[in-house]
Amino acid sequence: MFTISQDHKKSQKPRVVIIGGGFGGLTLAKALKKAPVDILMLDRHNYHTFQPLLYQVAMGSLEADSIGFPIRRIFIRQDNFTFNMADVEKINPESNTLTTNIGEICYDYLVIATGSNTNFFGNKEIEHYAMPMKNIPEALNLRSLILQNLETALVTTDMREKFALMTFVVVGGGPTGVELCGALAEMKHLILMKDYHGLSKYDMRVYLVEGKDRLLAAMSPKASAKAKAFLEKDGVIIYNSAHVQSYDGFYLTIDNGKTIKTRNVLWAAGVKGEMPGGIPAETVSKGNRIYVDEINRVKGYENIFAIGDVAAMISAEFPNGHPGVAPAAIQQGNTLAKNIAHLVKGETTEPFIYFDKGSLATIGRNKAVADLGKFHIQGFFAWVIWSLVHILSLVGFANKGIVLLRWAINYFTKNSDNRLIVRYFNTETRMPEVLSK
Repeated sequence: MFTISQDHKKSQKPRVVIIGGGFGGLTLAKALKKAPVDILMLDRHNYHTFQPLLYQVAMGSLEADSIGFPIRRIFIRQDNFTFNMADVEKINPESNTLTTNIGEICYDYLVIATGSNTNFFGNKEIEHYAMPMKNIPEALNLRSLILQNLETALVTTDMREKFALMTFVVVGGGPTGVELCGALAEMKHLILMKDYHGLSKYDMRVYLVEGKDRLLAAMSPKASAKAKAFLEKDGVIIYNSAHVQSYDGFYLTIDNGKTIKTRNVLWAAGVKGEMPGGIPAETVSKGNRIYVDEINRVKGYENIFAIGDVAAMISAEFPNGHPGVAPAAIQQGNTLAKNIAHLVKGETTEPFIYFDKGSLATIGRNKAVADLGKFHIQGFFAWVIWSLVHILSLVGFANKGIVLLRWAINYFTKNSDNRLIVRYFNTETRMPEVLSK
């Protein structure tokens, strides 16, 4: 347990405390390796999650371990780095301390890199019954629910219940929603009748509900149109300019007048910044992102910074802040590392400039869309690019090899061995339960 006195006795170097082991936090810590500072990273998990592939864990295409990597192993050769599992409850700017479940922690520089969480827009009923997917435990919950419902559909004699169990509604037409729909469509056509004798692919329905007038709104119109065409060809029913009004665990009501009977609502409709207490409300945007200046410093503070999804750097080019994607967090982490080193040495800082490397989204087997500057690519070649980028972006050589091998096996067999119900998901309590022996 850390205390204020213990912190200052340990080192005369300034302490940089980073809350969050996501893309931004990891990049920042690595880039400070040679800086004259001591780094302490805090996270409620002891591993980094490669979030872009969470949907494949949820669909049983990958093992959960293959997209997670122990944070301590990443920094095994970095002497100025320390990690502790902790829940940060409150920031105390007046004393430069954090209130955590492991005690009080001092900082000289604080970086909030806590990322984002699912946004249910205040609808408690939807929050209770719909399935989010922002971390590995949630992805495993979703996998259990999908497989449990298919098992139940095999044996139920209630046709209304069977209809609902085999109906899947994905809410949100961004990359996560599109990728989930593509994976569900792939399961419907390639896996369902192989694994579940007695179920027909003609009984499985996949819906995509998106509030905007097109899918992948952050990408080019060409990519958006092609993604929609890919999904519709695979039988996905798409409702654009439609918003979910309610969901009670069986009936999903949409404001376009449609009501869908379903036991499977996968929520990918929005995110909000996640942060500890102690940040004044006037410093936080509508999307729960923290307003920062051009060097990612929280407005109103000299030694508190925010990067990644939780940060809102407002400019004419980015009136709502930078996109909540890994490249933005990584670039902010690199620039902030330079600026913290400048501040420690009393040097002039440099403003953050975002370089958009492009956007990618996959829609299933051999199908993807890519916006790479002026180049807009769709189909198999885009899928190859998407696969290579994600393999190279994984943390750890072993994880890269495992995912590559698993993808190769899945590709050639058109199947997967990871559809295991290792823990039961209780649909009443909405909590996982350990299966009895």
